[in-house]
Amino acid sequence: MRIPFSVGAIVLSLFVLSVSGEDWNEFRGPTGQGEVSGVSLPVQWDDTDGDPENILWKQQLDGLAWSSPIVVGGKIYMTFASEEDEDSLSLQLIALDAETGIELWRRELWTHSDDVAMHKKNSHASPTPICDGEYLYAHFGPHGTACVTLDGEIVWKQKLEYKPVHGNGGSPALADGVLVICCDGGDQQFVVGLDRDNGDIRWRTDRETDPKKGFSFSTPLVIEVNGQQQAVCPGSDAVFAYNPISGEEIWRVDYPGGYSVTPRPVFGGGLVFVCTGFNKPKLLAIDPTGNGNVTETHLRWSADRAIPHSPSPVYFEDSLYVVSDKGIATCFDAESGEVVWQERLGGNFSASPIVSNGKLYFQDETGTGIVLKASREFEELARNSVGSSERTFASYAVDGDSILLRSESHLYRIGQN
Repeated sequence: MRIPFSVGAIVLSLFVLSVSGEDWNEFRGPTGQGEVSGVSLPVQWDDTDGDPENILWKQQLDGLAWSSPIVVGGKIYMTFASEEDEDSLSLQLIALDAETGIELWRRELWTHSDDVAMHKKNSHASPTPICDGEYLYAHFGPHGTACVTLDGEIVWKQKLEYKPVHGNGGSPALADGVLVICCDGGDQQFVVGLDRDNGDIRWRTDRETDPKKGFSFSTPLVIEVNGQQQAVCPGSDAVFAYNPISGEEIWRVDYPGGYSVTPRPVFGGGLVFVCTGFNKPKLLAIDPTGNGNVTETHLRWSADRAIPHSPSPVYFEDSLYVVSDKGIATCFDAESGEVVWQERLGGNFSASPIVSNGKLYFQDETGTGIVLKASREFEELARNSVGSSERTFASYAVDGDSILLRSESHLYRIGQN
């Protein structure tokens, strides 16, 4: 049921898309890095006292998923995992009207047994869909990947065989007609390129590692370096850059012992920034111009204090910002790795931050939104609540001047009212 509160209503993934400049078409938006420009997002909002501030609408959601919303052509698309009965789950893609929050259609893509082992912070529908303006691509790990029209008609389906640990997590990326997916299970680790038109496997490249714990959950980032596309794909023990058209390895940097890698890389100032996952996480700044194993030659700096296991970094104006899972925010000088400031925000964090109009937007695991000035001096601008204290692991999406916040059982549209 929809609860209305108001009647108010550099591209780094360098593949050619027909989405508009306003579309938030993949995990972390059109750049894949959580940066949005040309909009005026709200700084303050509240839904705690019966008189909501800047909450345009609130839509109740059925089913559970930690995937983020995407927005294309005035529609919001999200994945779900809904219980069909006590033994099976329905994996679904739904569309909502972006102005009203009303559900437009719902499509079941797969069903599978409910006995898959799942981490308490994961879901059966954690990867975020991606859209090229004509088709949607929804990924559920080894349970299935599907291409769907914007009206919900299924075009093709594909299954990739591997055994995830704690469920699936990483989202796909797109590059020149190829859907790039990291498949890092407990049994095998590889990266695959699917043909966007028919779902056929164009290439599969095994990761040349032998990790003690092979499972990871990262999302590729497609960049261009010296005229060549690279799909930067972190995994257990190492990060690899592949040619997204052929699957050929370009370079790698090793970090032995790192596993369950979740943050998506970011690219700025000529460097790729990668988090190395569990055991003790590190943040690596890598020059992506090399070939082969460049661990000893192209690692420009690293840091190991208050580095996130889950949230992705965000780059803005020669600074790199991160928040650790335990709520410590850090601003690094992106070129040197020098810590500019480090402050405790409080709370626990899984969602990845965004940056817009010189402001950083963080979100903790209970939906508290913390807005900071994106500056070399720490300044907190606002601390906001949606009131419910529901688990909130999905990352923000942006639609025009509004923020979309997905909690455990609601979707909020936050904007000036």
